[in-house]
Amino acid sequence: MGKPEILYSVRAMGGNNLRCKGWKQETILRMLENNMENAEHPEELVIYGGIGKCARNWESYHAIVKSLEELENDETLVVQSGMPVAIFRTSTLAPRVVMATTNIMKATWPIFYDLQDKNLTIYAQYTAAPWEYIGTQGVIQGTFQTLVAIRDQKFGGDLKGRILLTAGMGGMGGNQTRAMAMLGGVCICADVDEKVMQHRLEVGYCDEICHDFDEAVAKAKAAAAAGRPLGIALFGNAVEVLRKAKQTGFTPDIITDMTPAHDPLSYVPEGLTVDEARDLRREDRDRYFKLAGKSMIDHLTLMNEFHDRGVQVFEYGNSLRKEARDAGMPVDKAMQIPGFVAAYIRPLFCEGRGPFRWTCISRDPEDLRKLDDVVEEMFADDDLVRGWIQLARKHIPIEGLPARICYLGFGQRKAFGMRVNEMVRSGELKGPVAFSRDNLDSGSIVNPTFESERMLDGSDLISDWPYLNALLNTAAGADLVAIQENYSMGEAVHTGVTMIADGSAEADVRLAACLTTDSGIGVVRHAQAGYDIARKAAAERFAKDGVQVPLWWTREATFGPEDSKAPRKKTK
Repeated sequence: MGKPEILYSVRAMGGNNLRCKGWKQETILRMLENNMENAEHPEELVIYGGIGKCARNWESYHAIVKSLEELENDETLVVQSGMPVAIFRTSTLAPRVVMATTNIMKATWPIFYDLQDKNLTIYAQYTAAPWEYIGTQGVIQGTFQTLVAIRDQKFGGDLKGRILLTAGMGGMGGNQTRAMAMLGGVCICADVDEKVMQHRLEVGYCDEICHDFDEAVAKAKAAAAAGRPLGIALFGNAVEVLRKAKQTGFTPDIITDMTPAHDPLSYVPEGLTVDEARDLRREDRDRYFKLAGKSMIDHLTLMNEFHDRGVQVFEYGNSLRKEARDAGMPVDKAMQIPGFVAAYIRPLFCEGRGPFRWTCISRDPEDLRKLDDVVEEMFADDDLVRGWIQLARKHIPIEGLPARICYLGFGQRKAFGMRVNEMVRSGELKGPVAFSRDNLDSGSIVNPTFESERMLDGSDLISDWPYLNALLNTAAGADLVAIQENYSMGEAVHTGVTMIADGSAEADVRLAACLTTDSGIGVVRHAQAGYDIARKAAAERFAKDGVQVPLWWTREATFGPEDSKAPRKKTK
């Protein structure tokens, strides 16, 4: 048997041609193709985030495609860390695909890379392995809402004239320049890879590229003074750029970072070019780990110094703090700046809001336009949703299959999903719609240095919730369910899910259930932790959607006779 074909480019199919035995399988296949269409290194099956892959190897990729094409409507494909390992006959209401990826006992980066070298696992990233990546816009509203919170908390409700300094234009990090500009501000985003910056310029996520620090700062200050939004990609290492800012006295208003610090081998240490970093990874992995650790400590030290000077500095979920801590930085220094969820976004999660997404399988931009219209109509009284859709229509380019991200909340997702399924059924839309979300959502992840950091009830380390999310979504009839354990290795458990509106009566049942369970468990999680916003959402919505709460958590409980104040009862 010869080696399988390596594909250097893939285009997701559109239109009404059905290669599979059902639209659910066809939709999932197109989502996989869309991942590859938006991939950073498709020839290596790497979608984004440094090493996040959609399949373990090329043999696995082609076997997945063949399996989806031949999968019956009552069968389930089982994928283990990017490799299709079995197909079981289940039922028509079961998921068509279930997968588990990067779940490793006692995980560390050396253990992971050893297992990957043995062809036993892959790095899932968040939406790479479960085939739900929609390009740069995948987290743009998360960045936008974070900046909105900072704007309202610290800058009197206006970011015009404010400057954000950050780094990381690859993968989802490239959204930062556009998100800040959408709010009227200015962003300088550093990156060491010119090809990545050029791509962001071509697809419309930044306005210009600078190779000189002083030039970038001068342009940023001029735009800020004029109240003009601007997104600048600056060629340079994040550490070097921050050090130059300190040395020259340039003090931005906001500082964060989206370099791939979660994976030390993807993070480019100070002093290395992209090519030098690639060569060193292959030649001396241990030395690379040490250089990356030192650079991350320097990186975070500089961010801390700006924080001490009153700049709004935070970690944007790339595990820089945890990796710097693991590299030897004192814990108090490593955790000095806040993470963005605990500081800014958690109130939205309490409402069941989060990075919900829909993807138009027809590939027709008109379907996306119609869905945007429906969202504005259905949720006209929701300023967050309506305002975001209006901005997104104007500022966010289509990459691959037309898709949208929007922080719809509990109850809203179900209502929208049912409406969309009816539009597919009536022919108003030209094809099915796939609903998914980022793995960072209201109830789908635990990560004590990121999403579940500083929980009100102290449950930062409790990983039951994402498992419950996956179990509920499977019971509710989601079309694809994934359980993953990666991010900064050994630090997070999270789940992915895809739910498909294909116009069928069966989809009505599945969507009604799954679009309730997926975000509903997030409201439950936060309400049980004692967040008033979540308790209010539960009181207002749960009865309408058939959710009951048998018992509310309290810190005090009865564990045995010594905890009970009631007199002991005697039995005859």
